[in-house]
Amino acid sequence: MVEIPSSLCSLFSTQIEEEDGTYLVEVPSSEVDNEALSANETYRVAILESQVSTASSMQPESQQPPSREIKNQSPSKPPVDEGEVRDVTIETVGDQGDGIAKVERGYVVIVPGAQPGDEPTVEIEQVQENVAFARIVDSDPRAL
Repeated sequence: MVEIPSSLCSLFSTQIEEEDGTYLVEVPSSEVDNEALSANETYRVAILESQVSTASSMQPESQQPPSREIKNQSPSKPPVDEGEVRDVTIETVGDQGDGIAKVERGYVVIVPGAQPGDEPTVEIEQVQENVAFARIVDSDPRAL
């Protein structure tokens, strides 16, 4: 299992494209739009091999070459649990006016009533595969 550092800004899947003897890794515009990354900044990039490639997944199983993928590995579970209390930093506000924080692996936590820059203590109330919903249990003292 790969250990993912807490300083991770973004996590996405993409294909590596060859163009004129160089290789390109295309960053989805949503990563910049959601302020996970900024244009004209330098980032460290880690490349992890995909467990299933598009080409091999189209071949019948009997024709596939021996696989190096780990059997019975489930997708990583969300990095938060219902009932968990933790400190977060609100990075932006969503379309519905709720605060949005990102925790490990860029996982999104939605916090109603929070504003960008707030650092409240929250309790995770509902956990889904891609997002969690939390309530503020202790407001950021700077926001008072």
